[in-house]
Amino acid sequence: MIGAGVVGLSVAWLLCQHGHRVQLIDPALAQGQSSQAGSSAALGLVMAQVFRRSSGRGWRLRQQSLALWQQWRQLLEERGHGIPWRSGLLQLASNEQEWLAQARLVEERQKQGMPLRLLNKAELQELTPALPAAAAGGLLSPEDGQIDPLPAMQALLHDGLRHGLLTQAARVERLERGGSGGDQRWRIHTDAGLHHSDWLVVAAGLGSPQLLQPLGHARPQSPVLGQALELQLPAGCDAERWPGSVSWDGINLVPRPGGRLWLGATVEPGLSTGSPEALAELRQLGGHGPDWLREAEPLRHWQGLRARPDDRPAPLLEQLEPGLLLTSGHYRNGVLLAPATAAWVLQLLEQPSA
Repeated sequence: MIGAGVVGLSVAWLLCQHGHRVQLIDPALAQGQSSQAGSSAALGLVMAQVFRRSSGRGWRLRQQSLALWQQWRQLLEERGHGIPWRSGLLQLASNEQEWLAQARLVEERQKQGMPLRLLNKAELQELTPALPAAAAGGLLSPEDGQIDPLPAMQALLHDGLRHGLLTQAARVERLERGGSGGDQRWRIHTDAGLHHSDWLVVAAGLGSPQLLQPLGHARPQSPVLGQALELQLPAGCDAERWPGSVSWDGINLVPRPGGRLWLGATVEPGLSTGSPEALAELRQLGGHGPDWLREAEPLRHWQGLRARPDDRPAPLLEQLEPGLLLTSGHYRNGVLLAPATAAWVLQLLEQPSA
């Protein structure tokens, strides 16, 4: 398993639960730390039931992941690895047309037995702290929510280690097909030595294309920068009063304990560091920030590059050849789709033809 972000950890953990011998390779695993390269700017929003489509791969993966995260959290909690979860997701409509589209989605989801409901403009204005006044309404999904990404990654890593997961803090330099005469399928050359394996799962995010290209598999991916801020809100201002995390025009707002708030967005393609202008736009909610938000005190700022596939839908879940699986390019949905990705890998490994 190459790559110890949230996807790689999820795959490795699930395979260990089913008795597979797994070695997880990532240079960031030194001192028991998981990789944060592709997951560091994630806020962990789980947007499954609010997904606008009702069929296709994206819909199936989201519903599967929502159910699996619930199962995984319960199991890990029983084993002493709690993962913070905040129920509820409120998507704000920026105009009347968008709110009407939300109304149609609510009607469809309610027929499917999903408890989505609409909030009109007057109901939004009753919430405190105040949400953007320009919102035409909102869509509340009680069963979607937010997972705290770093505790989730640590829980998967530590529980995996207890159940036989092997790790190596090393950089993979190249991949090579095994030879004949009973040799295993894959040779993994790292800066710490050589490994052999019958199965190889590549979840190295933006590092995946350069590993796969020499094998004849062109799967280019582009970097997209995600930025996030943690704010201390003014006295008496507590975003935990909201019915869940909030999404407004591409910006996500996640209430935190102690009167704090996370703000995050994925807005800058191709950049390795964020621009001050984009950070200011995030800080001001695109010019719609309420007074309390402008008065909030910035505590920290962090960012990370996310991998978006070129000319292919995200994510890339492909068996490139026997024993070689690619799980990358999750773009904005790594945390959300990690469990379904792991289940896909497990199914391929355990199918009779494998």
